[in-house]
Amino acid sequence: MASLPFSATSFHSTFICFNYKARNPNLFFLKKGSSFTFSRRKFIIKSVASDQRQDLKEEGQITEEASLDTFVPDSASIASSIKYHSEFTPSFAPDHFELPKAFKATAESVRDSLIINWNATYAYYEKINVKQAYYLSMEYLQGRALLNAIGNLELTGAYAEALKKLGHNLEDVAREEPDAALGNGGLGRLASCFLDSLATLNYPAWGYGLRYKYGLFKQYITKDGQEEVAENWLEMGNPWEIVRNDVSYPVKFYGEVISGPEGIKEWVGGEDITAVAYDVPIPGYKTKTTINLRLWSTKVAPEKFDLSAFNAGDHAKAYSAMNNAEKICYILYPGDESLEGKTLRLKQQYTLCSASLQDIIARYERRSGEFLNWEIFPEKVAVQMNDTHPTLCIPELIRILIDVKGLSWEQAWNITQRTVAYTNHTVLPEALEKWSLELMEKLLPRHVEIIKMIDEELVQTIIDEYGTEDLDLLQEKLKQMRILDNIELPESVVEMIAKPEKSSVEAIESTEEDDVSDEETEPTAEEDELEEEEIEEKNEVPPIIEPYPKLPKLVRMANLCVAGGYAVNGVAEIHSEIVKNEVFNDFYEMWPEKFQNKTNGVTPRRWIRFCNPDLSKIITKWTGSEDWVVNTEKLLTLRKFADNEDLQSEWREAKQRNKVKVASFLREKTGYIVNPDAMFDVQVKRIHEYKRQLLNIMGIVYRYKKMKEMSHEERKASFAPRVCIFGGKAFATYVQAKRIVKFITDVGATVNHDPEIGDLLKVVFVPDYNVSVAEMLIPGSELSQHISTAGMEASGTSNMKFAMNGCILIGTLDGANVEIRQEVGEDNFFLFGAEAHEIAGLRKERAEGKFVPDPRFEEVKSYVRSGVFGPYNYEELMGSLEGNEGYGRADYFLVGKDFPSYIECQDKVDEAYRDQKRWTKMSILNTAGSYKFSSDRTIHEYARDIWRIDPVVLP
Repeated sequence: MASLPFSATSFHSTFICFNYKARNPNLFFLKKGSSFTFSRRKFIIKSVASDQRQDLKEEGQITEEASLDTFVPDSASIASSIKYHSEFTPSFAPDHFELPKAFKATAESVRDSLIINWNATYAYYEKINVKQAYYLSMEYLQGRALLNAIGNLELTGAYAEALKKLGHNLEDVAREEPDAALGNGGLGRLASCFLDSLATLNYPAWGYGLRYKYGLFKQYITKDGQEEVAENWLEMGNPWEIVRNDVSYPVKFYGEVISGPEGIKEWVGGEDITAVAYDVPIPGYKTKTTINLRLWSTKVAPEKFDLSAFNAGDHAKAYSAMNNAEKICYILYPGDESLEGKTLRLKQQYTLCSASLQDIIARYERRSGEFLNWEIFPEKVAVQMNDTHPTLCIPELIRILIDVKGLSWEQAWNITQRTVAYTNHTVLPEALEKWSLELMEKLLPRHVEIIKMIDEELVQTIIDEYGTEDLDLLQEKLKQMRILDNIELPESVVEMIAKPEKSSVEAIESTEEDDVSDEETEPTAEEDELEEEEIEEKNEVPPIIEPYPKLPKLVRMANLCVAGGYAVNGVAEIHSEIVKNEVFNDFYEMWPEKFQNKTNGVTPRRWIRFCNPDLSKIITKWTGSEDWVVNTEKLLTLRKFADNEDLQSEWREAKQRNKVKVASFLREKTGYIVNPDAMFDVQVKRIHEYKRQLLNIMGIVYRYKKMKEMSHEERKASFAPRVCIFGGKAFATYVQAKRIVKFITDVGATVNHDPEIGDLLKVVFVPDYNVSVAEMLIPGSELSQHISTAGMEASGTSNMKFAMNGCILIGTLDGANVEIRQEVGEDNFFLFGAEAHEIAGLRKERAEGKFVPDPRFEEVKSYVRSGVFGPYNYEELMGSLEGNEGYGRADYFLVGKDFPSYIECQDKVDEAYRDQKRWTKMSILNTAGSYKFSSDRTIHEYARDIWRIDPVVLP
């Protein structure tokens, strides 16, 4: 395996070094009609920065004191590089240099620069054998890469000028790039923010994920609501990735476990596939450090193609092995209602874990050389599991260490517990994964053996902690904490719990002294019964420990994460408290030192510096420098200018320019024309009942109904004009979420065509919400809704992005809202709704029939049922908000309970918006208070407290 991520020995195509000012400026200059000729010497691969520096030294262009960083490419050399790629690495016909071709050539030109830094980064890491963190995530919501990459390289101006010379505008070229379809929501976006911060802060780290061919899905909005089609982001190729055919690993499913000599286990037979690496360079901001996102794609060897079956006409059989392998990386989160869907998801998770750990171990062995010592593996490697999807890292690492590397169980278990850490992202029970033991035994038989051993270790630890005197307490602890759910205890543990002073045989024999005659009499039936009762009493096992035949046998992945990892963290202060006091309270009581909080953050580069250049210039002007981009505490400087009229004027103008862009975007995407002078009120996130898009649209319906009951003059006096913008995807199998999407679009279709209402209220659902859409909407937003049921949102990150861009939040005390409100000031956050500690009592009150809905809420439901929003039957949706019990009933997410508080809070929003001076001050203070919510701060905390790694600055 190659020692570098991208080296001359492992990649045989050439790439062009930038034509730096210090070199021949006419190297790429082509006269019209002339043939393209060049000196072959100028096109030698320079895949490591030091090589290029040496080349320049030999030509006398730099001195010992100078560095490669001195030679910044200018627009002419960049234009030449783009022209080269359009000619010699083409994906399009050579006739015209149109936008798609311009994007591909531009991206490949940027990639050249990234590769130089990328290889320099890993050459240095290899040299010093640094401890490295590895971030495993099932999703990365990267967004477009072009503007982010050239921004981090400080080449935005040069690329804009170069493209202008070639007849194109940088923004138009950038829009040609499809969003990478590798994620869906906050989990994936957080992972991408972390990669940006890791590179910017010079931390040695890699990301690992899967290369999904069709993503989650592309969302269309039709008259029937949401429709899904496969993403086509790879249709024209991905210029940022480098396929690493030299980096591949075997991954096995099914088969059986056999015992070899000396009890060594071997996993044989079954289905074998190959995971192949695709590498994506991730540049840091104003640093040479360029880290790696390694994505796995799956395939089988060509000999697995059944040629005889194909020639016999049985085509399905011929490529069945290929299909089984390739489909692992087709779709993010395939539907799992069927056994086939569950199997595919588990295959995805294991592929990520197995390929990544094999790669990590190979790197450790290579760096260690002849001084290989497995005991110090945790001193060189930290593996972070982003939620429970990569849980199989734990048994897989143990399997490799025992079965492949020959370590003992005790060694492997100890090493694993010092290597792996777990981030919890949810308190929703359905999101704390539980896999069928039966399915896992078939698919991963060796791992089930290992998981059973871990469960036995855990049970032993629990017994050591709590003893066997109080069996009721022990029963409860085992019920909550075991990894294996509804599965019998190991025999050794049963014996320990029963722990008779003497065996049953000894107990019986002790009553028969030495004088028993040879001619024994048979015991009576009564004596038999008595003996059996004595034995049962002495060996009695708490009945709750016995499995229930009617319930499934499950593997609780979250419990496995806590037991197998050395650190467990939540992602917001309130969430981490819930994790400690509710979700994993029993584990917290036993291992309090494991639990930490790491409040999420977002990268200020993508989420304000690059997506909101107008506001960024203002911040730079008033804070005195651009230092805030990497040190967001500088944003606090804005607080002292919050009342300054000049700043407020500039601030409003920047916001208005962004709103005009949003209005144009909405017209292009939806056909709706909106007034940019209205308040832009936005809720964009995954569609889920707990996120309560339903509460938002019910509030809009109430607003619309009240407007309809008023005269034109009364409406204008009572309501501030609003454009209510929604965006987000509902999972294809989540029926209720899709009903909510349909409801929002139906309300919009009615309201937006009502001439009486006009520009006073518009409702727009933006289709196919993704990172690029967010980068457009967030800078122009004025009010953002983060209104989840309290205690159900782990953190949220879009709330941070909106606040950073001077958008005021309306929300509950949930997730990171709590901390955002603390930092921006209570007067600059619109708060409503029940608090987390009240939720359980409110649900109990509802179940007892004590809840009395607000008349305004009942009014809205009746209005919806009247058919004013079209013929669709909303009975199921409205019915979910009614009743006191039952599946899909009883308003589990407390929409009705919080509705009065919500609409009254919206009245306060209208009042504040009418006072633009006050509103602008609130906006400035939101940006100032967002300083805490940079992913740079979060990554510093992970590095210090969990991974124990230090920054490594390239020489």
